[in-house]
Amino acid sequence: MRSILFVFLLFSVNSFAQWKSYKLTSSGDTLNRIDKIDRKWGPWKLHYDNVRGEPGYEEEGWFEKNRKEGEWRLYSLMGDLVGIEFYKWGLKDSVCRYFTKDGALRLEQSWKALNPDKEYDTLEIEDPDKFDTYRTVIIKNEGAAIKHGIWKYYDPETGQVVRSEMYTLGKLDEAAKAPVATEKKQVAKPKEVVEFEKKNSGKKKVRYKDGSVGG
Repeated sequence: MRSILFVFLLFSVNSFAQWKSYKLTSSGDTLNRIDKIDRKWGPWKLHYDNVRGEPGYEEEGWFEKNRKEGEWRLYSLMGDLVGIEFYKWGLKDSVCRYFTKDGALRLEQSWKALNPDKEYDTLEIEDPDKFDTYRTVIIKNEGAAIKHGIWKYYDPETGQVVRSEMYTLGKLDEAAKAPVATEKKQVAKPKEVVEFEKKNSGKKKVRYKDGSVGG
């Protein structure tokens, strides 16, 4: 029994030793890890206070080599899910969705991340004259994600799209705007919000403490 405990403690010490600093949750998991060369790794939780009238929020997700990766979730300071974003190479990628504090969908954005390690990148775009036909284009990398696809603005009360914008490689197509919807209807909350509320019903926010180990 003692030998098993010793091996477990040795493993734990070695695991923590690879990080310059980290935070420890109440369940013993590490997050907000920074390695020896100051790169963010693994699960992270970030907090932003209210600034100049803009509401504060928190976001939780994953870092790889100092870059955001995969799904990130945004919460109000009251703990409400207000956004789901996706990242690739530290840049927004795919469809990102934003909600009101009551869980109603209010905005969908479509992004395309460009590999920041390349001077040029390639994208597949649909041919407007040929259905389900795509062509490859090469574009200069400006070091940021570009708007690519449909952006939808919703009426939170009705759930209807009140405006849409079509972007191709960062350029807005002025002819692709949807008319304003006027008919009201009852709309269900997005499934991501329903799942979040069901999973977190009655739960308290996770507490954590600093685990800095020095330079």
